[in-house]
Amino acid sequence: MAEPNFPLPPDGYTCLLCADVLQDPVTISCGDTYCLECIKVYWDQYDHLGVYNCPQCRATFTPRPVLRRNVPNVTQVRRQLPELQPFPYLQRDSLCDFCVGRRSKAVKSCLMCLAYYCETHIKPHYESATFKRHKLVDETGHLDRKICPQHEKGLELFCRSDQMCICVLCTVREHRSHNIISAEEERAEKQKNLLVTQSEVQHIIQERMKELQELRHNVDVLKSNAQRAMSDSDKIFSEMLQAVERWHVEVSQLIKANMQAAMSQAEGYVERLEQEILELQRRDVELRQILDTEDNIHFLQNFPTLCVPPEPMVPKVLINPQFSFGEVTKTVTGMKEHLDDICKKELSKISKLVSDIPVYILSPRGGDKRFKAPTRADFQEPKTRADFLRYSCPLTFDPNTAYKELVLSEGNHKVMRKKTVKFYPDHPERFDGFSQILCKECLGGFRYYWEAEWSGEFSIGVAYKSISRKGKNSYSLLGYNDKSWSLLCSDSGYSAWHNKMDKDLPEAPRATRIGVYLDYAANTVAFYSVSEAMELIHKFKAQFSEPLYAGFGVGSSVSLCQLKENLQPY
Repeated sequence: MAEPNFPLPPDGYTCLLCADVLQDPVTISCGDTYCLECIKVYWDQYDHLGVYNCPQCRATFTPRPVLRRNVPNVTQVRRQLPELQPFPYLQRDSLCDFCVGRRSKAVKSCLMCLAYYCETHIKPHYESATFKRHKLVDETGHLDRKICPQHEKGLELFCRSDQMCICVLCTVREHRSHNIISAEEERAEKQKNLLVTQSEVQHIIQERMKELQELRHNVDVLKSNAQRAMSDSDKIFSEMLQAVERWHVEVSQLIKANMQAAMSQAEGYVERLEQEILELQRRDVELRQILDTEDNIHFLQNFPTLCVPPEPMVPKVLINPQFSFGEVTKTVTGMKEHLDDICKKELSKISKLVSDIPVYILSPRGGDKRFKAPTRADFQEPKTRADFLRYSCPLTFDPNTAYKELVLSEGNHKVMRKKTVKFYPDHPERFDGFSQILCKECLGGFRYYWEAEWSGEFSIGVAYKSISRKGKNSYSLLGYNDKSWSLLCSDSGYSAWHNKMDKDLPEAPRATRIGVYLDYAANTVAFYSVSEAMELIHKFKAQFSEPLYAGFGVGSSVSLCQLKENLQPY
């Protein structure tokens, strides 16, 4: 099995002092690594004290450690999960505002002084009575986020009516008569929910680790069985006459092709499962850090994005019990006894047996009691609306992605575009250039079907989470880049879009309800008009490399239809 190709952790190849690629790397006693010249220059300034420290973890050494060059073990780094960095979109190094010359890293910030302090310059705040009333918090960067942008006062209160942090002056006008409590009280209430989410994340991590171990074991068994079948067929064919040697070659190629396809498919599942574990571990680190922080404002501002339990990214992968190489050996033995005419018939039989039965069964997560173990019919292309409804998945719009003119209603199942600007807090996932919105649910690995009703021109499709959200350009417009696929709908007709390539569909049937069928494993997404019957509008054939999310461009209004598997034809 190929070794997973994880991205190299940046901290393992970048010097903290010069912020460049390591040159003559040395690892000091605490385990941190720097350029040889950088750490020498850094420690030279402490020779008069005789006490030396690590610029990153602040570990102290006496006497000065002896430096020896080392080469990072690239193989070891690739085999381990990269070091997790919580809040990647919030993290930044803040430097002390009072250091002269080389500025040290800040460890605290003062909400009264509105300044950053290192370990040395923070001491007066602890020792002098002048600073007794000042509010110190752990330095997590973005001090401006703790200050009211309108009144330039520290954020000390929380408005439950608007679900946002406010200052004292905000209570006079903007939030007058609202339900307002202290930040400490709101944090205490929401911390309970976050602890429950953390417990769920930790439980999911344990389950995924167990699944990963079982999947690797089953893949090894599958490979061993394939190799055993290959060996048996070789032994049997070696006893056959030269006239049937050509059938021997065909069977060997059949086994090899299916083994290689199964191994290749397994590597993809293993890598995606490892990626989900990494994401869950990162989420756990984020939760641990936010629960430990003393900064209530930082806690509350990040609570909405962290309190939601994680959605499964990868379906559960099982080895199909119907798949077996044992039938090959049995059939080859029969071929030996019946010679050329029988070989033709039996070879066709085993080819269908091995090739048509899927090796892996993808099981949706979420504990859906209606789900049953898939049969051969589950791997056939759906034809009727009843077939499609077997894969219906409930979707909800994600407010964090909504454009400023979009208003959600009906439990985030309907979105309308208004001329007045809706106030939404800043969020890195929000579209700010186009009237677009994504759904919350992550779609990957299995089959999914959903329907939407629309009015006014709109677009419907799927996109990677990595699609750009900022700016009015093709990188953030649904269907105009290589990270999204969409169907543009209007009263005049339809057009299919992907990566700036469009295709007009003048003959496509018109309907105000559009059905979308995503077969992630088959790398296809198809759009259907839904009225008295379902008719295909367009199908994309792609090569999906990330989980997908349902996306919409809203001209007037869009409603997500609530579907049931036993729903009668529309």
